[in-house]
Parts: sequence; structure tokens; C-alpha cells
Amino acid sequence: MIVKLTASASPSALSTVLAALARQGYETRKVDLPYGLFAVGLGDGAGDAVTLGTMEGVEWAKKEGGRAVLAARDVTRERTEVMLGRAALGSDTLALIAGPCSVEDRDQIQTCARFVAAYGATALRGGAFKPRTSPYAFQGFGHEALEMLAQAGRASGLPVVTEVMEPGEVQPMAPLVDCFQIGARSMQNFPLLKEVGRAGKPVLLKRGPSATVKEFILAAEYILLEGNPNVILCERGIRTFETATRNTLDLNAVPVLKAQTHLPVIVDPSHGTGRRDAVIPMARAAVAAGADGLIVEVHPDPEQALSDGDQSLTLAQFRELVEEITPVAEAVGRKVASPSALSFGDERPRRSRTTGWGSV
Repeated sequence: MIVKLTASASPSALSTVLAALARQGYETRKVDLPYGLFAVGLGDGAGDAVTLGTMEGVEWAKKEGGRAVLAARDVTRERTEVMLGRAALGSDTLALIAGPCSVEDRDQIQTCARFVAAYGATALRGGAFKPRTSPYAFQGFGHEALEMLAQAGRASGLPVVTEVMEPGEVQPMAPLVDCFQIGARSMQNFPLLKEVGRAGKPVLLKRGPSATVKEFILAAEYILLEGNPNVILCERGIRTFETATRNTLDLNAVPVLKAQTHLPVIVDPSHGTGRRDAVIPMARAAVAAGADGLIVEVHPDPEQALSDGDQSLTLAQFRELVEEITPVAEAVGRKVASPSALSFGDERPRRSRTTGWGSV
């Protein structure tokens, strides 16, 4: 049961509603979000939404019925914008989160950070803890990599996005992280969702490889229920029968999520395709579909990458990506942050726009 209080509701009105929910058999909590104050009843209580809706200070009461309420589009008139550094995800400026799959050494992450910052990135991504399908695969360099990532972020002026895998790692990582990423395999790790919710920092939530849109939104609801409004949804591809690509990038999900939630939606064409030559074309398509941003893997030397080299863009290709999504963004009423090109100069010849997978 979720009860929204009016803007003028008194503390005593909230207390009365919470007490009524408790009497009806619910575990109760107060959830204070930018778009409203809510009294929430968790569990299988015997609440009557009609009666609760008539109480003093109540705007409405709803039985959730297995669907998200706090993440739903109709809970607020405004779309949520999540501040990540100086960038507002969900605004008219596209967010570009870029960096290597794994932080491998100081030179690699520093080079990558300076380059992507120069060409319009709004945040730096990099993996310190890597969940891998095979237990024999490279698992990341852990806290040492996290320190290097944080230093590269500070040096380049970019906020840092990295994956957290365990609830117990949230607080130790928090001083070094600007945005927690919940990887696809962890989308329904409910203790982890609750813990990053309590941390209060922005959370980039990736869709599970077999998750429905409804399940994806309900995962976001766990974070919102902890009072953390800073949730970014990321479509990163789903598992289908197709084997030509690593996943099937479900761009249908972008307009569907935008219709069903008020949360910003970004797309990961790197994991969505698993093919370097498909990343830029699908990035263009994601922007055209209405995505609020992109997260892409970029590596100074993808052929030598310790993980995901096949889907990582070179530095020059990241610049191409920015050039090619810019006119698409303008066509749909968005804009891309202007590249500063700091000290890199024009290190590659200009190219015509890529037209297909074989042209990158």
C-alpha cells in the first residue's frame, strides 16, 4: 500500500497514516522524494485504499498490485533529472558515459579519461570488480583499480561510474564513486538494490539479460523505496536466439520505458551488440529512439584489452561516435556537449559518416 501525502500535510497527519497502516498489518516506512512524501505499507496487510484516501493530509492511496508506483510515469508531472557531476541526465543534453571495461593500469585509465573528457564525455566509466561468466576469466583489479579510476576522474574533471557487486562493498566504495552501477547480473540482487538506495548516490541500473520491462522497473522501485530518487535506467541488450551479436539491443524498451516511468533512460550499445563495428550505428539509433544518453566502452588499444576488447571503441572511434550522434540528437531536439579537444589535436583524418557495420 502506498499513500501520498499532500504538500501541506502535517507531521502528525503522516504519523496517523503510518499508524493506520501498522494496524492493518503492514510494515511501515516514510519515503521522502522530490516529487512527494509517501507513507508506505510493505507486506500483505489488509489495507483499504478508499478509507486511507479520505484521511487528513492524504492526496491518494493505492494498492500497488504487483506494479511499480514510485517509478511510474503518472506519480509526477515532471521527468526526473539525475545530476552526475555537472551533467543532468534526463535533460535536453545527452549524457555520454565512456571508458574502459576494466581499469588495467594507471596509464590506460588516465589516457582514456583525458581523451573522452576532451571529446564530450560527461562521466568516466571503468570496472574495478568484474562479474564474469567463467570463474577463470579476469575478475578486475579490485580496490587498486578503484583508486586509479577515482584519480583519473579527478584529473579529467569527470564523475566516476563503476559497478558494485556486493552490499558490503557499497559503503567502502562510496568515497571514491560518484555513481554506482548495478550490472545486468545483479538487477534482481535485492539486498544490493536496497543498499545502494540507502547510500543516496546516483545509481545506474542495467536491465537483466532476461528481464522484462516490468521486472526492470520493479527493480528500480527497490531503490526508490529507500528514498533515493537518483536512478538511471540502462537498456543493455537482452538474450534471444540470435548469435550474430552478443545480445539483442532492445531499442523498443527506450520509448516504452519513457512512457511508463519518469526516470532517465540510457543505452549501452557496447554490451548490446558485443561488436565494435556495430556500436556507432546502434548509438545513432538509440539517440533517435529517444535515449537520454549512452554508455560505451572505450580503450586506447582494444586488441590488448583484458576484457571486452571486441566491443570497445578505439579513442578515434569515440570521437567519430560523438560526431555522428550530434546531428541525430539535433534532429530529435537534443544536444551533445561540445568537445574541447584539449591537447589531442586532430590526430586522425576526417571520415565520412559510417553507414553500416562494416564501415567502422
